[in-house]
Amino acid sequence: MRPGGESSGRERAVRMAAPKLPHRLGIRREDKSRWERRVPLAPAQVAALVRDHGIACTVEPSPIRIFPDREYAVAGARIDEDLGPCPVVLALKEIPAEKLRPDTTYLFFSHTIKGQTHNLPMLRRLLELGCQLIDYERMVDDEGRRLLFFGRHAGLAGMIDTLWTLGQRLTREGLATPFEAIRPAHAYADLDAARAAVTAAGAAIAAGGLPAAVAPLVVGFAGYGHVSLGAQEIFDLLPHRVVAPEALGHLPPGGPLWKVVFREEHTVEPLEPGAAFELADYRARPERYRSSFARHLPHLTVLVNGIYWESSNPRLVTCAELGALAGASSGLRLRVIGDISCDLNGAIECTIKATKQDDPVYTYDPLAGTTTDGIHAPGVAILAVDNLPAELPRDASIAFGDLLMPFVPALLRADFSVPFAELDLPAPLKRACIVHRGELTDGYRYLERYLRS
Repeated sequence: MRPGGESSGRERAVRMAAPKLPHRLGIRREDKSRWERRVPLAPAQVAALVRDHGIACTVEPSPIRIFPDREYAVAGARIDEDLGPCPVVLALKEIPAEKLRPDTTYLFFSHTIKGQTHNLPMLRRLLELGCQLIDYERMVDDEGRRLLFFGRHAGLAGMIDTLWTLGQRLTREGLATPFEAIRPAHAYADLDAARAAVTAAGAAIAAGGLPAAVAPLVVGFAGYGHVSLGAQEIFDLLPHRVVAPEALGHLPPGGPLWKVVFREEHTVEPLEPGAAFELADYRARPERYRSSFARHLPHLTVLVNGIYWESSNPRLVTCAELGALAGASSGLRLRVIGDISCDLNGAIECTIKATKQDDPVYTYDPLAGTTTDGIHAPGVAILAVDNLPAELPRDASIAFGDLLMPFVPALLRADFSVPFAELDLPAPLKRACIVHRGELTDGYRYLERYLRS
């Protein structure tokens, strides 16, 4: 028996009565949030599939999608509420269980691989309906590196929002800075417009400097992957100097801004006295390490968090460490934490909730241990938007579609009716296939225990 239960006779009859056309691709509209305006393929990419591969496309109409329906129609797509004739359907976010159709191959970020409780009904329904589920997150190369991601755009949007937050926070202190002119990322038409605004703020800083009350203004980046690099890409539009983590306590005067990047060896240390840090050992056995990041906190004005974190890893910043700094005679220099990774109660312990674009910041008071919505209460402003790439929907969609495009023709050619061992798919797609013909594939059978619990 399938972990989710057998499909009903009526469902099997529906499958037999509604054969799919062999070369029609469906693109579902996103409806999880009013802020979700991204798409897996932009109109120009759909046009290339129609022109170069003879793939017909049906696109569900959407009033909020960053690319209007008419652009898809011009690209050669059919605009239709019914994706039933499409054997393969692309989306980005999870699809509600009641909207799934039998015998369909779905690609989206399913958020099921950790047994996430809130998505188990959807996974059960995929099994019952005899579907295929391919998860973008599990599409990796032979070295295990992800091939489809929005990390860079999370970093880009997160840094723009963090600079906006910094400007608002300094204004609250009565300090006028060029950061005041920067708006949140979603307020700009596209990435180029946001870049122009940050560049203009940088020119104003170069010309007039920053208030002495915030000098030296130090922005720290935790991590060095796609998220951090995206954030640094925006920050690097500002005039700045780079400092090594070990030199933070000895900054000379001058330099409008300082940038510091933290790697694992700067944030954790072995529990064993005298033991040397080894990256491979830390990744394999993080429980043998503890956080050493607190020594850097007194020197930071802004912390941008872009690290991958699991519960077995030490926290980057704890509430107790912030409280100790806030209670010290020197006070707390840290004004803003841009928690782009947004792991609740994770690397940044005071990230206790995710925020949305229309209310992106709350303030954590380290002395009282309390949070207040908005930016005006005493403490550290926490930016914790959990869907940052959606703030740059046009640029993020095009970039994601460029990564996805090489795999689409193989999806439409594949015969998903054959046994999984015989399924002819590129290796990244096959690795990412969680469900095939209503059964969990070998690499994901561990999910049965979550489905049965």
